[in-house]
Amino acid sequence: MPRLKEELSFKPLLSSFNTVVFHTVVFLHLTQPCAGQSQVVVGPSQPIVVTAGDDIILPCQIEPAVDASVMTVEWTRPDLNPRFVHVWRDGVELENKKHPSYNGRTSVFVNKLRCGDISLNLSKVRLSDSGKYRCFIPTLGRESTVELVVGE
Repeated sequence: MPRLKEELSFKPLLSSFNTVVFHTVVFLHLTQPCAGQSQVVVGPSQPIVVTAGDDIILPCQIEPAVDASVMTVEWTRPDLNPRFVHVWRDGVELENKKHPSYNGRTSVFVNKLRCGDISLNLSKVRLSDSGKYRCFIPTLGRESTVELVVGE
């Protein structure tokens, strides 16, 4: 009979231990949702339409979200030379890489990069900005294309 009492006395301890282990596993899973998953770069499936002179956001997102602030993010237009519209590398924009027609008109949302949002902000849109834009993350080898249609 004493053995039964000893076993019963361990039940609350075992229950507490199981609860701690369960909460630890759930916490680790929630804080590292991307572990073992491969990322994709996602943009809109439909063209983005804007009026010349307006500002526009070309959406692009890494899913599942990862911190892109430490990655290289390239926005390009294959029909241009140089093809770069915006390059983010090592926490800064590389102005000297971009096509001159985009100088001072592009940016990424630095505070949103940590959440995988690599969207491009394009200001004072011109008719000549119409075309297909490529959003590319070299370290992931992933890309998406966004088509911009500019009207008068």
